[in-house]
Amino acid sequence: MTVTATTPATRPSTATSRTGAAAVTAGLILLVTALAVVDITQGTAAVGAPEVWKALTGGADPADASVVIASRLPRMTAGLLVGAVLGTAGAALQAVSRNVLASPDTLAVNAGSYLALGLVAVTGVSLPLYASSGVAFAGGLAAAAVVLGLSGLGTGTVRLVLAGSALTLGLTAVTEGMLLLFPRETEGLYQWNQGSIAQNGFDGVLQMAPIGLVGLVGLLLLTRRIDALALGDDAARGLGVPVRATRVTVVVLASLLSATAVTLAGPIGFVGLCAPALVRPLARRVRAFARTRAALPAAGLAGAALVLGSDVLLRAVVPADTAVAVPTGVVTSLVGAVFLIVMATRVRDTAGPAEADRLRIRTRGRFLAVTAVLVAAVLGVAIASVLLGDSKLLLGDVLNWLQGRAGRAVTFVLDTRVPRVLAALLAGAALALAGTLVQAVTRNPLAEPAVLGVSGGAALGAVLLVTTVPLAGSWGVAGAAFAGAAVSSVLVFGLAARGGFRQNRLVLVGFGVATGAAALISMLIILTDPFNATKALTWLSGSTYGRTLPDVVPLALVLVVGLAAAGIRRTELDLVSLDEDTPRLLGLGLGRARLGFLVLSVVLSATAVAAAGTIGFVGLVAPHAARALVGRQHARVVPVAVLLGATLVCTADLVGRTVIAPAQLGAGLMTAVIGTPYFLHLLVRSRR
Repeated sequence: MTVTATTPATRPSTATSRTGAAAVTAGLILLVTALAVVDITQGTAAVGAPEVWKALTGGADPADASVVIASRLPRMTAGLLVGAVLGTAGAALQAVSRNVLASPDTLAVNAGSYLALGLVAVTGVSLPLYASSGVAFAGGLAAAAVVLGLSGLGTGTVRLVLAGSALTLGLTAVTEGMLLLFPRETEGLYQWNQGSIAQNGFDGVLQMAPIGLVGLVGLLLLTRRIDALALGDDAARGLGVPVRATRVTVVVLASLLSATAVTLAGPIGFVGLCAPALVRPLARRVRAFARTRAALPAAGLAGAALVLGSDVLLRAVVPADTAVAVPTGVVTSLVGAVFLIVMATRVRDTAGPAEADRLRIRTRGRFLAVTAVLVAAVLGVAIASVLLGDSKLLLGDVLNWLQGRAGRAVTFVLDTRVPRVLAALLAGAALALAGTLVQAVTRNPLAEPAVLGVSGGAALGAVLLVTTVPLAGSWGVAGAAFAGAAVSSVLVFGLAARGGFRQNRLVLVGFGVATGAAALISMLIILTDPFNATKALTWLSGSTYGRTLPDVVPLALVLVVGLAAAGIRRTELDLVSLDEDTPRLLGLGLGRARLGFLVLSVVLSATAVAAAGTIGFVGLVAPHAARALVGRQHARVVPVAVLLGATLVCTADLVGRTVIAPAQLGAGLMTAVIGTPYFLHLLVRSRR
């Protein structure tokens, strides 16, 4: 029998482990120091390394000294503090949740803080820094509690990412609605949400440093308990560790650290995810880093290196005048998105393909009754949308308009309102059909164009055109949206196809692509002029404002083609949604069928985004509700889902422009508010 255990002669000694840990820590400190030195030499002013040295030694010109002392040193110090607290918070959250993707971003901590500070901003109350930190802490902690409660602890990565991303979408939608409704009170809040370490003096750093220190010391005092939790809940209880109290305390302290960073610099994305992941491989080489006492400081140093490195990279690649306007958080979010995609392709996917689903049959009478009710609902909400708004009309006014006999005022109202109603109806129908196709092909009931990054890619393409070519027409925007959706879908579905669209890989890659697209969109909005920025924000909210009949023509054509293809290929759609083997046994080319349906869903999503902006959750809610009503045969699911999607988006558009008239909220914001609770409900039900 071969003995594979490590003998005492070959096992690394404690002294060797400590020496290795000390060497690695020293290397991290040197790296952070080097980045800090480079960071203080970068800026818009012509103050290089010699001038910085003179400023630090007291021999510099007063103007140069003012630049270094009042701007660059505070910026560098803020980067050190923000990176350290976020890296430590991410490492602690991953340890207690036993989930390598737990971080302030995936737990919606930043989104919760963003909403809480937005609610305070709209009241017009000006809070001191400590009070703002308390507000951010409360909002972030509440969001983290919701996500952890829904996803559970140690139950895998997909549930955590889905719960966190869904809650983030919902909370961000509410906050962006407040930005549009209260532009004066929330001025600067959008740019703050992208995260910037730029500072005016040391006041903010000095006020936040003690709070961060309390959180860091508190986590270090809990390291033994955190190590015990890694052995399992039962083993930890056997060692006398209060499991629930320890987890709650760690989450509270991690949220406190996140609030420190958010208050000082805004949300700096994905540092809490990437920093612990960079330290984790060290534990396989140096035993000391397997213990939380060594891993937390190392993650803090890695976080500081990430933040400062991103700031240095930004200012090295982008011209100084432009780099000032681009927040550091945009760069860290892009780095984090790439990191998440790479992790998704390398981490072993244990979820497996979705289970084969039975084609549950409902009676034909039920299908006809549901369809009749939905047709009546679509007609009713369409008529209400045409008649109601800032100016209320009568059916007679509409009839006169159709016959060309309406007055000038009525004609103007209907010329602007009817295209909006058509855009909402068609966009909802297209997104519902796209969601139905994606869920069938991937056999993933939680797949949806917005969650999987397809809508984000389409939005990026459209915003890029809107901000660079403001006079672009509807066909140009549609083309740009399609190009963005095509690139993102090739990336998402191409990487997820390895192994048969396994759920973990599909969701993680989609989340990474959506995050990267959102970061690039934020950068475009920040760099463009205020007029284009407002236009892009309004469009991103899912608004149908300003739509004309030519804007909805591409969407109508694509929807007709999509419905025809889904109807003709309904049997193939049923077979593809079953399992891997049945289609092949019946002679169906599974790869060709999947590709065709995915291309169709991408085209539908892109044209819907081009016509009505980003509208989330419709592609999730409508197919689910349709299957619950009429079973799982796609000959019945497709028309019911399409009618549901049209009703949902048109209703959301009607509510958004009438409830608080003359102010308006985009349909995308309304569907996010409706869809987020439903999405979280599905997660709870699937967990049961």
